[in-house]
Amino acid sequence: MKIKTQESERHVLAITVDNEAGILAKIAGLFTARGYNIDSLTVADISENHAVSRITIVTNGPPAQIDQIHAQLERLVPVHKVVDLSENGPYVERELALIKVAGKGDIRVEALRVADVFRAKVVDTSTSSFIFELTGTPDKIDSFIVIMRELGLVEVGRTGVVGMTRGAEGA
Repeated sequence: MKIKTQESERHVLAITVDNEAGILAKIAGLFTARGYNIDSLTVADISENHAVSRITIVTNGPPAQIDQIHAQLERLVPVHKVVDLSENGPYVERELALIKVAGKGDIRVEALRVADVFRAKVVDTSTSSFIFELTGTPDKIDSFIVIMRELGLVEVGRTGVVGMTRGAEGA
């Protein structure tokens, strides 16, 4: 007998919260306690008086699990709003990465050529390495990293995804 399982879907959640100590730990704890994975997590203050922050979480799961996450997040007292950007119509998402590549001669020239194709910016250079800054979708950054592995990838630092719904309306 086959057991039918629900397909896992990728979701980008934008959560507006009071900027108070421990809120990130509460939200991460909610995911951990239920065995849900966080693929990406970013947090930043978004108000002039530093009272409100926005947390962006990328997670995967079947629709029922995502609905449960959404409901549980909304029950937390410091949470003002939870928006699933993936289900709210068109949205834009971006990630920033710093990628260090070491190499000399032809490898160095090729790394610069590939960086130009991807519109990566050189933010630091020495005679034996570059640090590239690349902004784009996670897939674009992943593709750049795959190519740079062949050219002398040394280190990668990524910010995680941030996203916004398209159009004049706020999340």
